[in-house]
Amino acid sequence: MKIGIVGLPNVGKSTIFNALTKAGAESANYPFCTIDPNIGVVSVPDPRLGILEKMYNSKKVIPTAIEFVDIAGLVRGASKGEGLGNKFLSHIREVDAIVHVVRCFEDENVVHVEGKIDPIDDLETINLELIFADIEMLDRRIERNKKLAKTDALEKANVEIATRLRDILETGKVPGDDEFTPEEWEFINTIQLISVKPVLYIANVSEDDLHEDNDMVKRLKTTIFDNHSGNHKDVIKISAKIEEEIAQFDDEEKAEFLADLGLEASGLDQVISAGYKLLGLVTFLTAGPQEIRAWTITEGTKAPQAAGKIHSDIERGFIRAEITSYDQLVAAGSEAKAKELGVTRVEGKEYVMVDGDVTHFRFNV
Repeated sequence: MKIGIVGLPNVGKSTIFNALTKAGAESANYPFCTIDPNIGVVSVPDPRLGILEKMYNSKKVIPTAIEFVDIAGLVRGASKGEGLGNKFLSHIREVDAIVHVVRCFEDENVVHVEGKIDPIDDLETINLELIFADIEMLDRRIERNKKLAKTDALEKANVEIATRLRDILETGKVPGDDEFTPEEWEFINTIQLISVKPVLYIANVSEDDLHEDNDMVKRLKTTIFDNHSGNHKDVIKISAKIEEEIAQFDDEEKAEFLADLGLEASGLDQVISAGYKLLGLVTFLTAGPQEIRAWTITEGTKAPQAAGKIHSDIERGFIRAEITSYDQLVAAGSEAKAKELGVTRVEGKEYVMVDGDVTHFRFNV
């Protein structure tokens, strides 16, 4: 999973990136201190791996990972080259989902690029710049394919889809799932548009506002959920300053610190959980004495395609999958006992993988 972090300059974007990844990206109180995108790869916390490691006495544990890309602060006019402009919009096209950081705190020592703190204005500035950039891309694609569309039925259909999509974006809205058929969405997803990517909004608040929404957060949530187009979106509230502190602790200290603050999860845990939900991802597990490993797949993936995540040969030569749900395996206490109890199943090519499936693939090539 690759997630791009965007926002206006000085909203706490790079501070949150640092906290999530411990990557040490430059973070300063002036616009555009992030020039090239910073990249940090984070292991996805999964307590199931440690339990399986003890059960199998494995030599190593390999969690699945998320790549975060910290993209330079966008400003009004970025789609036309203002600020650092289109160079950074191109980086966003490569990610699976967007984390949009919105400033919801007052601090006279931290400048705001627009001269005032208004999360709704900030939200609209970024969203419109992304839409404008997509309209420009669609215009080029439509113009380029018009000639082909005269003689090619598929190209004609694609130009019509792109034109309808452009007309929706022109209104400042993002299309919902029901505005195009699944087949049309397959084509749209090949265009690498930014504005239709799933978005997780982070309301960056002070420590005092972590437990109760301040007025800015309330307005932000109302705007996103009640007045904003598109289907794939969510809002979480975290404090960049608190996350900076959490990033310095080991797991035990982190748990104590979160408990003292009355928080159930760190910002990283919230972002990962929301990201999986937005992108429709699940995790299956492979286990043995050599290694315990987590693998991320999309919901609805069938067993052979899940096997392909491990190696293309396993997908090509797939025979069957021997699957035990994680909970049933732990309850049984061992792989041998799970088989004895009859909770280990043999599944074929049409089996749809479920989160927590502990899987052995049988194959022949």
